[in-house]
Amino acid sequence: MAETKQAEKGSIKKPAEVHKHKKKKSWRGRDTQLTILAIPVVVWFILFSYLPMIGIILAFKNYRPVAGQNFFISLFQSSWAGLKNFELLFRTPDAKIMIYNTFFYNIIGIALGAVLPVVMAIILSNLRSKKFMKTSQTMIFLPHFLSWVVVNNLLYSFLSPDRGYINNLITSAGGDPINWYSQSQYWRFILIFMNQWKGLGYSTVIYLSAITSIDGEMYEAAMIDGASKWQQTKYITIPHLRVTVAILLILAVGGIARTGLDMYYQLPRQSLPLYNQYMTVDVYVFNAATGNGNIAQGSAVGFLQSLIGLVLIVSTNLLVRKVDPESSLF
Repeated sequence: MAETKQAEKGSIKKPAEVHKHKKKKSWRGRDTQLTILAIPVVVWFILFSYLPMIGIILAFKNYRPVAGQNFFISLFQSSWAGLKNFELLFRTPDAKIMIYNTFFYNIIGIALGAVLPVVMAIILSNLRSKKFMKTSQTMIFLPHFLSWVVVNNLLYSFLSPDRGYINNLITSAGGDPINWYSQSQYWRFILIFMNQWKGLGYSTVIYLSAITSIDGEMYEAAMIDGASKWQQTKYITIPHLRVTVAILLILAVGGIARTGLDMYYQLPRQSLPLYNQYMTVDVYVFNAATGNGNIAQGSAVGFLQSLIGLVLIVSTNLLVRKVDPESSLF
């Protein structure tokens, strides 16, 4: 009897061991494939995201190029400046206007970016003609692929003082042409409008993909119960978009200290009367770096922007987690 039991135990153990071995082997093969796929991405992040972090030191240095030496040797041989580069940012006469413009344009952009793409995605998802929906989606998404140089030329064709389309309409109606590039009162609206026009399509596609992932049976059940389109949108579509809205909102708040350079530098064409409308922190850093070669101050501003972004992302995520844990980013 004892020998029979031992034989039975042995026969039970062997299949389990073989199954475990095969499972481990299959996981190793899968991990190898995933690792190979991840290598290019990891290398890209190391080269373009982690190695440049050495430049943070530049924010605390009196950087002076050393003749015959490369950038890194010049960097480490330069004297320490402490917080001098940060102080220069706040002491500049343009500090108030550029900080105000940076936060003003970003806050307006975040508010509009949380509403307009959602509305547009809901409208497109309710179109009966799929062909018209795809055409409209393409037309809305197309500006995202245009560079700001192209957008600048496109805008100038409308606002040109001499032969712009808008001035041609005004003069044909008997009015006087407007020199748009010297009238500052219009440009806050123009910059906000162009930013939303260019970015609307990208955000709309994200929300549209979230809407298409909603189970269609929920809409069918609502229609059977007599729910109108507005009621379906209010009680089905919008609640299912809360996670997407929350994640995009967290990421947008994290970039509130950055405006980017291209739009604010290209569209106003560096017109002096428009200076107070387009001067943001990023434009100031670019002018400082190209004007007097003070790249250390630009590095200090970039470090400060990243620090503010990190604090805001973590804070906003904690706030979202308290309100709706499922919608938090991490």
